[in-house]
Amino acid sequence: MNKIILNIKNLRKVFIHNNRKVEVLKNLNFSLKKGELIALTGPSGSGKSTLLHLISLMEKPTSGKIFFSDKNLNELNDKEVENIRKFKISLIFQNNNLISDLNVIENVMLPLLIRKESYKQSFEKSKKILSQVNLSNRLDFFPSDLSGGEQQRVAIARSLIAETDIILADEPTGNLDFKTSKEIFDYFIKLKKMKKTILFATHNRELANKADYKLSIINGNIKRVNGKK
Repeated sequence: MNKIILNIKNLRKVFIHNNRKVEVLKNLNFSLKKGELIALTGPSGSGKSTLLHLISLMEKPTSGKIFFSDKNLNELNDKEVENIRKFKISLIFQNNNLISDLNVIENVMLPLLIRKESYKQSFEKSKKILSQVNLSNRLDFFPSDLSGGEQQRVAIARSLIAETDIILADEPTGNLDFKTSKEIFDYFIKLKKMKKTILFATHNRELANKADYKLSIINGNIKRVNGKK
C-alpha cells in the first residue's frame, strides 16, 4: 500500500470581497499517496488554484490543517516553510512562470542554485533533465523564443530537477493544443513512475479521465471520483 504523503483536514478558505465573506473552500478532507496521479477538477472559480496555493504554502488557510509526511505545515516557522518549498513541493503554473531574462538552462538551474549547489553541477544536471524532455537543442533559447509547449516542458524540467515529492500543476495544458497537452501528460506519467505525487488542475476531461482518480471541487466541497479503469 502506498504511503500517505499529504493529509488535508477540515481545510477552509474565506476571502473578503466588497466587505463580504466569500467561502471558497469548505472543510475539505482528503489525502494523497506517494506515486499517485490525481486530476483536480471543477468549474472556473471553484477554488482549484486556491487549493494548490494552500498546499504549496503560497497562501494560508482560514482554518484546518495540512499535513505533509505527518508534519503539520501550519506549525512551521519561516525557515521550515522555505525548506518545504525548496525541497518537497513544487508548483507548475499555467503561464509557466519562467524568468524572461534567463535562458532555458538558466531557468532550469534556478532551483539548484537557490539551494546553493555548485554552478557546474547544476548546469550538468540541467542538461540531462532537458534532454529527457527533448529540449537539448534549446539550452540557450529564451522563453520568448519558445512555443507554448516548449515553455511548459521547461517548467516541467524545472520541477523534475527540484526532485520534490509532490508536484502541483495549475492548468498546465490550458493554453496548449491537444497534441502538446498529451505530450505534457505523458511527462506526468513518467513522474508517477518515479514515485512522485502529481496533483494537476484541469478542465480537459480526457486527460482527467486518465488520472488514477479525480478530486472534484463543487460549491466549496470536494469529492473523489474514479478515474481510469
